[in-house]
Amino acid sequence: MTPTNKRKLVIATDNFLPRWDGIARFLAEIIPRLNDYDITIISPDYGPSPFDETITRIRVPLQRTSIGDYTSARWRPGLIKPAIREADIVFTQTIGPIGLLASIYARRYKKKHAAFIHSIEWELVPKAIAFPLLKKFAYPLTKWLARFVYNRAGLLIVPSSNIGDHLTWQRITTKKTVAHLGVDTKRFTKGDRARAREQLKLPKDALIVGYHGRLGNEKNLITLARAYLRLKARSKRLLIVGDGLASLRKQLGAVRGALIVGAQDDVVPWLQAMDIYVLPSFTETTSLAVLEAMSCELPVVSSPVGFIQQYIKHGENGFFYETKNSYELARRLQELADNPELRRRIGSKARATVQRNFDWDVSAQRIMEALNSL
Repeated sequence: MTPTNKRKLVIATDNFLPRWDGIARFLAEIIPRLNDYDITIISPDYGPSPFDETITRIRVPLQRTSIGDYTSARWRPGLIKPAIREADIVFTQTIGPIGLLASIYARRYKKKHAAFIHSIEWELVPKAIAFPLLKKFAYPLTKWLARFVYNRAGLLIVPSSNIGDHLTWQRITTKKTVAHLGVDTKRFTKGDRARAREQLKLPKDALIVGYHGRLGNEKNLITLARAYLRLKARSKRLLIVGDGLASLRKQLGAVRGALIVGAQDDVVPWLQAMDIYVLPSFTETTSLAVLEAMSCELPVVSSPVGFIQQYIKHGENGFFYETKNSYELARRLQELADNPELRRRIGSKARATVQRNFDWDVSAQRIMEALNSL
């Protein structure tokens, strides 16, 4: 099939590189594998991306103000409408300004439209907002908007069956199909911890508790910081890899022993340098971050959220703790800190779980099959 014969796939997203988050990482893995299509990306203009020379990209200017750690695209129907009109398939990732406009025009022009569900928006948005008055209205408005958009799509691609069930319970009745997220297990490996620490100039003998991802209110990182402070170890560090709210970065940076290193294009050596990984989030769906940590044979301690509850088996390939309970999290961390063999055993089983169930090539194939079924 020559490039001119490929069907035109427009991917509309309110999150994209170079701003790293779960959606951006998902697209970075999936786009090179969707080689049956002529792809156009409509995304916020956060700056240049690695795909700018290989695919068509429509950059939408950013708002002047931010909500939490997120700056959204402006409302620019004139940029989005022509691309949707020329599309064969519209593949939305979000319900922000870009995803919403793409959904509206897909319906207007009777285009085949699939949406990937990366998060439960009405759970995520209120927790990301710091102002109580905005929080009060964010939940019902976001839920109404999600129902409006998703009930008008032709297909919802969900990362797990329980996420699909949750949407159905919330009166989102569009047909759903499951495509698990994946991990590049050849890249995300255990590696050599001593070498990684030497390369990154991290203390070689410290116990390093880590997290990678956005610094947002919904990530509940203050609970992690409180638990870390209770951890008893001869030498310890709290390693935070990621960017986000300046106020949160300042709070975390004030914690004794905390290292806030910002967003990294390659998180692998940072994961390889850690001893224990923690995901303290209030809300997640699959969490690529957790899967990447597990693939690097890290013992993970997570809040019991989203699909994580299905693939982590407490005490076998990871641990859970009560989301807001920093005392319980501290106990879990202490148990792992005091028992290197437990860390090794849990980490080994964690990687085996990822190798067995999460593969990007399989994920991409399922997504293409779903898009082709429209």
